[in-house]
Amino acid sequence: MTSDDTQAATTVRLRCDGAVDEDTLAYARTKIDAVLSRPGLPTTTGEVRIVRAAAHHTDLPWSATADLHVGTRQVVVHAEQATGRELVDQLQDRLRRQTDKAAHTWDTRRRTTAPPWRGSDQRPA
Repeated sequence: MTSDDTQAATTVRLRCDGAVDEDTLAYARTKIDAVLSRPGLPTTTGEVRIVRAAAHHTDLPWSATADLHVGTRQVVVHAEQATGRELVDQLQDRLRRQTDKAAHTWDTRRRTTAPPWRGSDQRPA
């Protein structure tokens, strides 16, 4: 079973495959929205997919993949865990770290100008 939910606040689609319960999806929506709706983050689009394996003999049946575009940068995050909540928590941590890196790179105000001997036309103020 595949569900397709689009969040109104961001343009990130949350999808699930397998026997993913509604509690885990609601928890995932809250955590992902908390990461992606922070002030200062550029426009974010993409998809987050949560999968629960049907095989009972696997050690880590829960997996998630996030493929996002943060500004002009692409962010890809993978996570695997034994339970749905642990998976969402790990996904949130990894998403926050990667989106912080992408936002820092995206912010041009933090970049320094090249020194004059490297071809910079700007003079220091």
